[in-house]
Formats: sequence, structure tokens, C-alpha cells
Amino acid sequence: MSKKVICILLLAVIGLAFVTEGPAVLPQLKISANHRYFLTGNEKPFFWLGDTGWLLFAKLNRSEAEKYLETRKQQGYNVIQVMVIHDIKEVNAYGDSALVASNIAKPKVTEGSNPANATEYDYWDHVDYIVDLAAKKGIYMALVPVWGSVVKSKNHDVPADKAKVYADFLAKRYRDRSNIIWMNGGDIAGSDSTKVWNTIGATLRESNPDKLITYHPRGRTQSSTWFHNEQWLDFNTFQSGHRTYAQDTSKKDLKYGEDNWKYVNVDYNKTPIKPTLDAEPSYEKIPWGLHNVKLPRWTAADVRRYGYWSVFAGGCGYTYGNNDVMQMHKPTDKNSAYGSKQYWYQSINDPGAKQMVYIKKLMLSRSYFDRVPDQSLIAGKQGTRYNYLLATRGKSYAFIYTYNGKNFSVNTTSLPGTKIKSSWFNPRTGVTTAGITQAKAKTLAFNPPGEPKNGNDWVLVLDAI
Repeated sequence: MSKKVICILLLAVIGLAFVTEGPAVLPQLKISANHRYFLTGNEKPFFWLGDTGWLLFAKLNRSEAEKYLETRKQQGYNVIQVMVIHDIKEVNAYGDSALVASNIAKPKVTEGSNPANATEYDYWDHVDYIVDLAAKKGIYMALVPVWGSVVKSKNHDVPADKAKVYADFLAKRYRDRSNIIWMNGGDIAGSDSTKVWNTIGATLRESNPDKLITYHPRGRTQSSTWFHNEQWLDFNTFQSGHRTYAQDTSKKDLKYGEDNWKYVNVDYNKTPIKPTLDAEPSYEKIPWGLHNVKLPRWTAADVRRYGYWSVFAGGCGYTYGNNDVMQMHKPTDKNSAYGSKQYWYQSINDPGAKQMVYIKKLMLSRSYFDRVPDQSLIAGKQGTRYNYLLATRGKSYAFIYTYNGKNFSVNTTSLPGTKIKSSWFNPRTGVTTAGITQAKAKTLAFNPPGEPKNGNDWVLVLDAI
């Protein structure tokens, strides 16, 4: 056989391997047996640590998407929440339109998928590329099919019949991608265009029976208000929102202010039992209440507080957000939203973004599926607002979170054994102090490290011996 023929055969084999290489396959996410948490297809616990990369598909090119996803991977994130269509006239970084003539029932799909040829690489090929890139990095994609502002009843851009065609297109296109989670809705009340949301949810469920589906509601509301009993909804999310205690004066919504743990309490007590999580708390570096850019901005301490409060209350995970990253603010933008001053590639390394992994590591450091919220661990007053203490426990351990490091006492009767080992976990660094073992008593007093002040947050870790 000539060298020329051998070379041709080798090139053919290499080419065949390249062509037939499919998307990376991640374990399919499922609901745990007790219906409180997630697990992977291989029965391992899955703690949802998400990031709101809402405009990823529309704003970033392939190299930028690589930088963003790799950074989040290294930081421990395993879910990215992203809009598939944010605007009825959606166009991506390459100038490709998502739809034909702004018709949601007509995705603009071209034949072929050749990145080197602009006429053979369209908006949906770009979405495919990023979804597959995320899978290779072990990241799941929580896709919002179409943002609520596009569907909003007064716009009439997405009637139920067209929504069904569009949802069917999505379900069939991404049927074989195991890293897809469907996040119906998009910052909108379920009472607005309810028929559309139920149509999208039911269509996705019919064609993607193995994929998890939820609903992303508007600020200070939760999906369970409208869709808890719908068969297409596997788990609940809520958007605790960006308002301070003083700003939460809505007459329509429950006035929880910054107490995002209260949303978890509502969902936790509903039947049938379904997992729940805060899918959009206050973003790091976004102004209090969003719109007045002269007001103070939420900090890393705030996003930590939202995380530990909601998870210890019984949440199955937590989604972090950053003002600059969620909108993928770039130097080429003519303006920015909510007073964003830095670019996404700078803010992906903000303190809060890097600290989120510590909560995931803590929750996975002990037995997972037996964990329950348990405020009976708090001896005496539980506190209010920033003084509020949150407690959760498994069969042989307990965690108690304090946001400001004030002294508190613990009732240990719910823990087994005759001795208690106590240590302090630092949410800012992920470091745990050396443990102290003492005889178990009905009530034990604890003094967190440092001087009491907001942001001097700690988790008391108790292990029964």
C-alpha cells in the first residue's frame, strides 16, 4: 500500500472520528427519593450551584463563552441559567437572527454547521456549541425558552399556538443533550399569559420526559403560586429579588423583604413535595432595588447571606448573580443596565462569585439526603432580620448560620451520642477551625470568632459522637 493511500485512509479515519464525535454526556439529573433534592443518574448528590449568565447566547462569541464557562467551572459552578431568546428580534454576537421575521414559530435554521462559513453557521448552531461546551466542562444549562417580557400578554408576540411550535422545536433539537434543564417563564408572574406557560411546559414534558423542568417567576414571587400542581413542573424556584426590607412595600406580593428563607418555608410545606431554590436573589454589585444607581450596592456578604439562609431553610441549591456578568457587559455596549460599570470578564472574579463554592462543599461534606431544616436547634430567640439564625441537620450533624457573629445557644437533644464536636466554618474562606469535643448537654453556648457585625458570618458545625 502506497504512502499516499495510507495518508488518505488516516485522514479519513480522523475525519470520521471528528464528524461522529457527539456532545459530551453528563449524568441525567433526577429528583431524590424524598423529593427534596437533586441527584445524578448514578445516584450521587447534586447540589445546584448556579450562575445567572442570562445573555450568554446573545452577547458572547465562542472564545468569550469558553472563557466564561471555564472560569465558572474552576469556581465550582455546575448550572448556568441563560435565556434562549431575550428579545423577539434576538441577534447574537455574529449577527445571526434567532427567528424568521420575529416569528417565534419560525426559528431561523440553516443547513449545515460549519463555523468557518457564516452562511452555514446560525444562531442555533451557536447555542448548540455553547451547550456542548458546557457539557464538556461538567456544567448543566438551565435554559429559559423565551423571556417573560416577550410573552407578556400586552405584546401578543407569543400566542399559545406559536409557543407550542417553538417549544416542540426546542425539545426535539435538545432531546439528546443530557445537560439541559428547562426553566420555563422568565421574570414574569405566572398569572400573565398562563396558557402560554402551561403550553410550553406541557410540550417540553411530552417530548423531553427525562429532563427536569421548572419556572422562573418575577421578583418576590415563587413558581409554586401558580404551577406547583402542574405535572410538567418538577421543582420550584423563587426570585427573592433585589429590594431591601424598607423597599419591599408591594401591596400584591408577600412582604418578605430580604428574608428569602421564608419562600423556602412556603414551598417546603406544600404537597406534593417538590425541591425548591432561590434562582435569583440580589446580585452582587447591583443597586438596592435595581433602578436608583445612586443607592448602595449589594455585596459579597449579602449574596452569602441569601445563600446560607435559603439552603439551611431546606433549599436544594442556590443561584448566584452579578450585575455585570448577568448582562455580559462589554466594552462595545453603547450603554449598560442598572449602573453596571465593569465588564463581565472582570467581574466574574468578584469576591462573592468565588465564595459561592464554599456552600456547595459544606453541604456535600456530610450525609446529604437526610438533611432537614430544624429551628428547634436554636435555644432561645431565633432573632429577626440580620440577627436571624438558620439551622439544618442530618442524622449525626448540624449546621447553624449566623450572619453577624453574635453569641447564641444550641439545643442538642435532636443529635445522637454523648459528646459533641464543634467547629467554625468560615463562609468567606471555606476554612474550618480545629474542632473542640465536649460532653453533650441539653443546651450549649457558642461564641463565634471575631467581633459581632453584619458580614462576620459563620457556620457552627456540630458533629455527634
